[in-house]
Amino acid sequence: MSGNFWKKLKKPFFVLAPMADVTDPPFRRIIAKYGKPDVIWTEFVSCDGLLSAGKTRVARDLRFTQRERPIVAQLFGSDPDKFFESAKLIKKMGFDGIDINMGCPEKNINRQGAGASLIQNSRLAKKIIEATKRGAGSLPVSVKTRLGYHRDESKTWIKNILSARPDVLVIHGRTKKEMSKVSAHWDAIARVDKMAHKAGVLVIGNGDVKNLAEAMNKVRESGVDGVMIGRGIFGNPWLFSKLNRRCVAGSCGKNHIDGSSCDLRSKLPLKKRLEIMLEHARLFEKLMTGQKNFAVMKKHFKSYVEGFDGAKSLRIRLMTANNSADVAKAIKEFV
Repeated sequence: MSGNFWKKLKKPFFVLAPMADVTDPPFRRIIAKYGKPDVIWTEFVSCDGLLSAGKTRVARDLRFTQRERPIVAQLFGSDPDKFFESAKLIKKMGFDGIDINMGCPEKNINRQGAGASLIQNSRLAKKIIEATKRGAGSLPVSVKTRLGYHRDESKTWIKNILSARPDVLVIHGRTKKEMSKVSAHWDAIARVDKMAHKAGVLVIGNGDVKNLAEAMNKVRESGVDGVMIGRGIFGNPWLFSKLNRRCVAGSCGKNHIDGSSCDLRSKLPLKKRLEIMLEHARLFEKLMTGQKNFAVMKKHFKSYVEGFDGAKSLRIRLMTANNSADVAKAIKEFV
């Protein structure tokens, strides 16, 4: 996909959030197959790692298929020169866009001067954006960040980001200190949206959105161009499906006067849901063996297996699975 794909997307757009040990190659393929969002993000990748001797291993996290386009690679780090070189590499790999992580609250990331810690170093943050844009060439560059570090300092922090002219700003409606302990401040996101639009920058809001119906409400309330959904995707690869989109657009043929919405996940036979969980497990085993432990899949099992009789016993059984064969056996015996 050539050029700035953001300019071609119909608004509002709904995108999949980057999540560590979640939006890996097998997960993205499952999502793209059963309910593709308008844009997919990779999990974040270290600039240091991407440029190191072990870059082949790191690059495995960035494998993608044509079905996943448009796809954005997210980078984290603290060295503008390494962002420049990493951006050139990401472009060469064929990605549609590059995102800079300036919002991750994890301690080990912040100790490196990366993620949310860049909120406290606005001069360096601006240099990183500018260096990434130079390396990216024609690829659009976005920034994902928070309202502030200890408190909401969006008036100065966002102004600094906008001065570097990213193509898109993804704003999570909490500070680093708040983590996920409080509700996302969508009123603050609305204020950021106004600032960004004056600068000609697209805005994607993020925080506490579980489905497309909620996402559309946030668009109406805040004026954002799009919404990013993260945790709502767990166990629900159908979240961005065409059926759910038609419902949100009011063309599903049903009058949801009670405020409900169509949910493809609830309409699928349980057997089909479990079959897709097994497909996910097998894909993980195929693509990630030797790179990630199969135990990573257990967070997905917890989400796939809920809301039906016997779910708890099946979840307990799946927590002992060491491979996809164990998963297949557990499902067969349950069904």
